[in-house]
Amino acid sequence: MQNELAFMQVHLGEAPEKTAKVLLIKGAFAFICSMKNLVCLVGPTASGKTATAIWIARKLEAEIISADSRQIYAEMNIGTAKPSPSELSAVPHHFIGHVSIQDYYSAGRYVEEVNSFLDSYFRRASDIVICGGTGLYFNALFHGIDRDAVSGHIRDSVNSLIENEGLEALVEALRKTDPTLASQVELTNPRRVMRALEWVLAGKPEKPKRNLPPDWKITKIGLEVPRDILYQRINQRVDQMLGAGLWKEAEDLFPQRHLYSLQTVGYQEIFKSIQGIISEKRAVELIKQHTRNYAKRQITWFKRDPEIQWFAPEDQAGIAAAFGFSHGI
Repeated sequence: MQNELAFMQVHLGEAPEKTAKVLLIKGAFAFICSMKNLVCLVGPTASGKTATAIWIARKLEAEIISADSRQIYAEMNIGTAKPSPSELSAVPHHFIGHVSIQDYYSAGRYVEEVNSFLDSYFRRASDIVICGGTGLYFNALFHGIDRDAVSGHIRDSVNSLIENEGLEALVEALRKTDPTLASQVELTNPRRVMRALEWVLAGKPEKPKRNLPPDWKITKIGLEVPRDILYQRINQRVDQMLGAGLWKEAEDLFPQRHLYSLQTVGYQEIFKSIQGIISEKRAVELIKQHTRNYAKRQITWFKRDPEIQWFAPEDQAGIAAAFGFSHGI
């Protein structure tokens, strides 16, 4: 600083106090530019996250990381409501369709891959938008995962229970040990029920805090839609998915229905109809019902985080102010 001050006085003839102000402004600008800005956009399914994320990313000249545990699979397109080709081309997206349904993909792997990506990305940019509705991914990213918290004995016991007595017994055990957690877990997803029960039986160990660099600014934004309108949008989306070919997509995936990646809403119901367990009409009804149930669990999960600022999807002025821009920019 002293060398720069002397240089400007000698060569530019600047007064010391004016020179000091210029250098102070330069230093502040350099600090601001060096800050890493993560805008996290969360909310239930069908709340308008994709369009809002693209709008924010364009404002910030940023790219988008998906935090959706179903959109990561390449073969699942219609049933996971992936962004359209035009939306994907509007802003660079990452972690969408990048693994096969044949691969087991955990929250731990997601965290490792996202951290690696961010380390590289922040060498060329300062802003990133992380958008999705998988609360577990956000939680693991910001608070870490304790891989050693659950003993092999507990894991073996849970595995034995589902193998010998089925998913219903696992769900009943979770409801008895922690009814609150059971109300927040996707009970039709065997692996998620297993992980929840393992965590409860292990004494609900705290996850280790992840040490985020101090110059990372994290802004958490949630999209909030009145419940009746949200449910209406969910029903309409399911109809649109069916019109776009969801049933055919599920039929093509039916031979692989045993895979963990396909144990999810929108596919399981159609699989049951294909097997003759339920009618096509009932399958559609259940897809809508289970999706509404899933949205309710998402809301419950994200509402626990006091750092999330909630906005209506159309409140662009409020959302822009939350991450430091005016609506008109």
